[in-house]
Amino acid sequence: MTNIRISAVQFRAERVAGFEDFERQVRGLMEDVPLDSDYVLFPELFTVGLLTSFPDWETAGPSAMMRLDQFTDPFKKLFADLAAQRGQIIVAGSHLEKRGEDYFNVSTIFQPNGDMAEHKKSHIFPAEGKWKTREGEELNVFDIGPARIGIAICYEAEIPEVAHILSRQGADIVFCPSYTYTEFGFWRVRHCAQSRSIENQIYVVHCPTICDIGKPIDSGYGRSAILTPCDTPWTANGIAVEADTNVQTVITGTVNLDALYENRKTGAATTYNDRIRKSGMYANHAPYTQERSN
Repeated sequence: MTNIRISAVQFRAERVAGFEDFERQVRGLMEDVPLDSDYVLFPELFTVGLLTSFPDWETAGPSAMMRLDQFTDPFKKLFADLAAQRGQIIVAGSHLEKRGEDYFNVSTIFQPNGDMAEHKKSHIFPAEGKWKTREGEELNVFDIGPARIGIAICYEAEIPEVAHILSRQGADIVFCPSYTYTEFGFWRVRHCAQSRSIENQIYVVHCPTICDIGKPIDSGYGRSAILTPCDTPWTANGIAVEADTNVQTVITGTVNLDALYENRKTGAATTYNDRIRKSGMYANHAPYTQERSN
């Protein structure tokens, strides 16, 4: 039986005087992460509180988000050190990084041996346009640790093609770091993450940033969860473990890969294989026929 232990860090972005305050908060939360967790997930743009270290943060406009890139080097050093010290794989949510003249919302996977892998958010939420953020163009599955993993950052979970492509590439688990400003936004991502789990028969780990710093920094609403297909041998509601709403905390749960693949063959719903089985029919109907002809 291949059991995978996962921790999600529901991080509260706070006002800080400098990077040292942020680092202390991260290290304090990591003390609540069991050392036997195979994967540790942080939320999307959980570095946003670092903007308060600038003296004019309260009067800065939306483009001030681009200042986060100034912390990229210490951010990467912190998580590389934590991964090495703890012997754990850390999916460090996401952080806004400048590449050339462009900015990307980047999720970095830190490994104990010092290697890193990354995913650039491929579908930018409309509000992110204010930050001059470019979209990534790749969807990759990573053979890192005991499972095959993919990343869908927040709004990407609302785009069914993203998780479907990752599942067809072999992803067992999709990590979904998010930062949603309202309860509406949280439920959009959460319901979609649950749907992606059901329709692709994969595990999805949803981990949001929570925040109440005050304008111009957007509030963050959320409740982390490890989600499963709504079928036996899991819970009826598809929730393996769940955090309290808007409370800084760490949740940890165990999922089983063998159960996932057995469910694809013998579950009440065999959506993964049935979507493949009926792909020929889909190809004969719009919009697939239009896409094929183009």
